[in-house]
Amino acid sequence: MSNAPTPDQATAQAFDARTLQGAAPLPHLGVIRAHGADAAKFLHGQLTQDFSLLCLSEARLAAFCSAKGRMQASFVGFKRSHDEILLVCSRDLLPATLKRLSMFVLRAQAKLSDASDAFAVWGVAGPTAADLPPKPWSHTAVPDGADWVRLYPGAGVARALWVAPVLDGVAPQPEGPLLDTAHWAWLDVMSGVATVTQPIFEAFVPQMLNYESVGGVNFRKGCYPGQEVVARSQFRGTLKRRAFLVQADAPLAVGQEVFHSSDAEQPCGTVAAAAPCPGGGWHAVVSMQTRAAEGGTLSAAQGPTLSLLPLPYPLLDDI
Repeated sequence: MSNAPTPDQATAQAFDARTLQGAAPLPHLGVIRAHGADAAKFLHGQLTQDFSLLCLSEARLAAFCSAKGRMQASFVGFKRSHDEILLVCSRDLLPATLKRLSMFVLRAQAKLSDASDAFAVWGVAGPTAADLPPKPWSHTAVPDGADWVRLYPGAGVARALWVAPVLDGVAPQPEGPLLDTAHWAWLDVMSGVATVTQPIFEAFVPQMLNYESVGGVNFRKGCYPGQEVVARSQFRGTLKRRAFLVQADAPLAVGQEVFHSSDAEQPCGTVAAAAPCPGGGWHAVVSMQTRAAEGGTLSAAQGPTLSLLPLPYPLLDDI
């Protein structure tokens, strides 16, 4: 892969991300509401994270997988009360995900619904987010009814998800300056934590997006759809794909294939998240074969050459 930065890449590297502060509306995200005495127990049996032990001061990153362990959706979930859980996910996958989850409710005392119109979802970056508990996936409820979830930082900038109920048809918003949604998208990419969207539906098992390393998989919990495949990938040392952070001087798109100079015919990876850098160039999270990151040149299909950047978090060792 190329290591010498192009002019656009040099500009991007010089950009000071700390200037990105404020709140951005996130209309691409929707909300599934799980309500009832068995809501936590039900979700515990369907998702990759532990919801039975979820307390009010915590949130969860989790995936919903097929029987083959392929991710069909990903969520940031938290409790608004002991019998109400909100799952924030990509809106383009919400209807199908809600339908499939609802098929498994059966006799459980849990009701699932699309609550996207009942809640406003914003991303907050900068000092306001930094004032929250520092651990990623911590949850804070405030008296005005809003919920805060601390996220992984992006480009060193503190970030949080802000979710608040819509009252009398009026959608609230957090205090502070308005942040461009495109800038939030870039910070999201730079966090190295990709959200599952329609173009990558069933493209990856959780480890291919490093979910086991960022709190998205609990290997000590009970069964869930795809659990055997996910566990086998981890404990038998068969992980051959990981998520990497890359930089380019031209646009990248989610779902775009990536190739290595050693084989121009067979793709070695797929773009899982991408956004333009405010300072120039593009950044992306790419899930690809680990051997492809060891040398040579990477390029996107009919697109630019890619340069690897360091991940902003350590990877959990394969077992």
